[in-house]
Amino acid sequence: MLGASGQAFAQEATALPDIDIDSEVVQGETAAGAQRIDRSDLRARQSSSSDTAKLLQSVPGVSGFSAGGFSTLPVIRGLESQRLGVTVDGVTIMSACPNDMNPPLSYTDPQTVQSIGVITGVSPVSSGGDSIGGIIAVETAPPQFARSGETLLTGEASAFYRSNGDGFGGAMSLTMANDVLSLTYNGSYTQADNFEGGGSHGTVRSSEFAKTDHSLNLAAQTDIGLFELKGGYHFSPYEGFPNQYMDMTSNKSWFLNGHYAGAFDWGDLDVRAHYRNTDHEMNFLADKGGTANGGMPMNTETRSAGYNVKVDILLGNAGTLRVGNEFQHQWLNDYWPAVAGSMMMGPDPYINVNGAKRDRLGTYVEWEKNWSSVTAIAGIRNDQLWMNAGEVQPYGTGMMQMADVMAATAFNAASRRRHDSNWSASALLRYDLSKIASLELGYARKARSPNIYERYTWGRGSMSSSMIGWFGDGNGYVGNLDLKPEKADTLSATLTFKGGGETGWSVRISPYYTHVTDYIDVVKLKDFTDMMGMPTGFAQLQFANQDAEIYGIDVSGAVPLWSSERFGKTRLNAKASWLRGRNISDGASLYHQMPFKASPQGLFARQRFLGHKRNMGYATRFNRAIGSLSGWNSPAGSRLACSQR
Repeated sequence: MLGASGQAFAQEATALPDIDIDSEVVQGETAAGAQRIDRSDLRARQSSSSDTAKLLQSVPGVSGFSAGGFSTLPVIRGLESQRLGVTVDGVTIMSACPNDMNPPLSYTDPQTVQSIGVITGVSPVSSGGDSIGGIIAVETAPPQFARSGETLLTGEASAFYRSNGDGFGGAMSLTMANDVLSLTYNGSYTQADNFEGGGSHGTVRSSEFAKTDHSLNLAAQTDIGLFELKGGYHFSPYEGFPNQYMDMTSNKSWFLNGHYAGAFDWGDLDVRAHYRNTDHEMNFLADKGGTANGGMPMNTETRSAGYNVKVDILLGNAGTLRVGNEFQHQWLNDYWPAVAGSMMMGPDPYINVNGAKRDRLGTYVEWEKNWSSVTAIAGIRNDQLWMNAGEVQPYGTGMMQMADVMAATAFNAASRRRHDSNWSASALLRYDLSKIASLELGYARKARSPNIYERYTWGRGSMSSSMIGWFGDGNGYVGNLDLKPEKADTLSATLTFKGGGETGWSVRISPYYTHVTDYIDVVKLKDFTDMMGMPTGFAQLQFANQDAEIYGIDVSGAVPLWSSERFGKTRLNAKASWLRGRNISDGASLYHQMPFKASPQGLFARQRFLGHKRNMGYATRFNRAIGSLSGWNSPAGSRLACSQR
């Protein structure tokens, strides 16, 4: 069989339709706040945005701060992407940019993603280590096989167009298989020019982007299990960043993943091995005055490899025992080539991170038990982490580089080898109170060690430190060799009411509280000044351990409005989220905390007949009339104001 589907839309790049969220458990696990976005939802919305992280923001408790056209950084209940557990096909993709221009979700495309699992509350220890926040698990389509004695040829194609920014792209999937072997190709391309802002704002410069992704998956189903070998290539020739000094001028990455899954009488075995090679370049695009042989080139090379072994042992009436072990290796080199003729950026290359290594070995044990109306999960985990980095150097030794010269000397003289032993534990309980009500409770103690940039960036010059900062706020950031791991205690609950079956009504109320010991925040080192010695409004900040707390509540609900043969089924979805993040050490507000947000999620209709366009027009007018009580950072909530630094 051979199938294809095509679609084309003209829509503003910032206007995202809402997602009907399925509250099924993520990856078969019971977790408070576990939800899933399936392929049918993504297929209907992949033309609206090329940014997978943006599509997650319809999940209560999930927000994001925008970066490039496909590099939004997700935030779950006040904890941003560096603190979350993000996987793609079960593999963790490590950060490889001092400005976080290539986060894990930037290597995915809504056109080829099969499903996205999100845990906003407490997650089991088997969901991953080295994180203190929620979980985002992206999955591509599993392999397809033909019936015995038959041959399968199937595929799908899609295309889109967005008038704002002249964004366009497409994707193709093609599978050839028999009853034993399956070969699948997935490819996508997306491109957009600078988009237009609302009202009189005009063109938003440095918002253009382009990228392409290809993957090939060979799978075999045998008597002892499923074997998969998947390889892929990602290339982005450019991506503008309106909120950064720099733009991305090239990002090339290829990967190779191996996977085995077997089901036996005693339980299940799942084994993964992976390797990824990424070369990343930054400079100035034309909007920022970039030239072919000038600007300020910044290059990052990273190599990562590892494995993940997970065993589920069936204990009969005693439940299931889950045991796992994983290893993650990262090597990172970050250097800025000298610029010919520049007194500040030369004569030598600036060595920002010299061959840093970050190795993590994680082991966990977890128990799960289901009764008639109660499900419980409890587990404990240990992550051993080793880090080290080589000596660094500034651009030169002149007076203009003196701050960096002194900082490099101190950094090279210090011991840079670090070892952390991080313990984590979690306990979750789900109780079905009645046919329409259920209660989920969770507690977790999670730990996360600093990443390479938080520990090993060292520059003290105004220019060099300003090139470090995935926050995109104009300030400069300095690493800290003495950082301790973050330790977070989280309490989460979810009370759910629902009735009327899959298409009935539902209400979810989810309060939570998180206390973080040794939270990695910042302290102020100095104010930046211009050539006349006048303050610029920006500052140099150094990462430092402090204590913090985050608490809030997410509320969401859905109700069917009508159902008919002509107009299909239509639902009204709504959500509201409120949180407060506070630095206990200095009393200031935490950075990048979403203020109160409440919005109707529109009239979500699965139409089957001629009423489709009419009803969706009503939905658009309804959303515009009601609006959304949302915001991000007001001028008073800037980095300096809200952090008192």
